[in-house]
Amino acid sequence: MEFMIPLIVMLAPVSIVLIVLRYRYLQTKARYQALMQLADKGVELPPQLLLEPSVTYSERRRALVLIGCGLGLMAMFLSLPGHIDDGVGVDRLWGIGLLPLSIGLGYLASWWLNQRGDVRG
Repeated sequence: MEFMIPLIVMLAPVSIVLIVLRYRYLQTKARYQALMQLADKGVELPPQLLLEPSVTYSERRRALVLIGCGLGLMAMFLSLPGHIDDGVGVDRLWGIGLLPLSIGLGYLASWWLNQRGDVRG
């Protein structure tokens, strides 16, 4: 019975990813079925309908999300009371937040450098 909570915690992100992938699959399938119905009726399809919808890529947004996650992890571990089995405090795990923070700062630098390159080029 004690393994149920960790099992649920581990399955939650996996199920969220599967739900998102299933939604995208059904959305794409419905789009292609509609295109096929229009093509069967003999309607001239504009080239814009045949292109995949593109997602705008934003390094700045991704950078800010990762920086926020890193700072949040650091704040969470610093504020948690308690100790690990060997007596070491949980607050020493704050360094885990440095990884997403550093990645976010890298994305932010990349976005900034790309913006500078667009202005000069």
